Amino acid sequence: MSVRSQSSEPSESSEDGGTSHAREAVGDHRAGFACFVGRPNAGKSTLTNALVGQKVAITSNRPQTTRHTVRGIVHRPDAQLILVDTPGLHKPRTLLGERLNDVVRTTWAEVDVIGFCLPANEKIGPGDRFIAKELAGIRKTPKVAIVTKTDLVDSKTLAEQLIAIDQLGRELDITWAEIVPVSATANKQVDLLADLLIPLLPQGPALYPEGDLTDEPEQVMVAELIREAALEGVRDELPHSIAVVVEEMLPREDRPADKPLLDIHANVFIERPSQKGIIIGPKGRRLKEVGIKSRKQIEALLGTPVFLDLHVKVAKDWQRDPKQLRRLGF
Repeated sequence: MSVRSQSSEPSESSEDGGTSHAREAVGDHRAGFACFVGRPNAGKSTLTNALVGQKVAITSNRPQTTRHTVRGIVHRPDAQLILVDTPGLHKPRTLLGERLNDVVRTTWAEVDVIGFCLPANEKIGPGDRFIAKELAGIRKTPKVAIVTKTDLVDSKTLAEQLIAIDQLGRELDITWAEIVPVSATANKQVDLLADLLIPLLPQGPALYPEGDLTDEPEQVMVAELIREAALEGVRDELPHSIAVVVEEMLPREDRPADKPLLDIHANVFIERPSQKGIIIGPKGRRLKEVGIKSRKQIEALLGTPVFLDLHVKVAKDWQRDPKQLRRLGF
């Protein structure tokens, strides 16, 4: 069992002083795609954000938060690691769930390395085994077992989880290229994980311009930040019913150049009229909180002041309706 600990040497800083063109001419530069997989709420989005160094994927303690394949880009002097953050693979109950699983499987077939995320604070369960069995059928792609949320357990529990993951690989005939314990929230071994993923990428020039952190359209990222804020503090059944669509993003006219303002109009969709009151809250307080929280995140993302106009609308049973799913971008 190859387990990487903090004693391994981290890589050098990613700041290269403008030598990107020179390094691309060198034959040992690597660039490629890594995909994080795992059951819902295994820490994939948090890990993606930690590796990139900026928020490119929304996070939540609710399962099945991620709905879009978000690419985060990690720049190193000798490599470019493009992270593909997929929805958690799960037993689907709706058409939306089936489509999310299709996204996962399609992504697995296209990446250069797969990182299987397993939380340190939860024993390996049926959901993990379901995913592992599917991974066992993908022979050529290297697989790294990533033990997430290590800050939540003691050393004995972590050691037991590492042994269990090694045993899982033996049972299903999966050869782990590495087994790496990490904590994205405590920033433990995050850089080491990148160091271990990069040698598994193919040699080649950078695929994205230096400075790019994601290829996700701004409008989609804004919608996701609004949905993340809306997910907080709602009943267990409601997160899966929430979708957000940004209808318009336009600079406000007649504003001086030194005081710009971006007008964003967005709709928060739920499935039933009875859910509307939950999102809006007494006297509109919840929706106002959603607006304040998401506006701060959006301004940090875009680097400009924002006026955010939110409306709550009902799209009846949209998770099961093909036409509604297309309209909402799924």
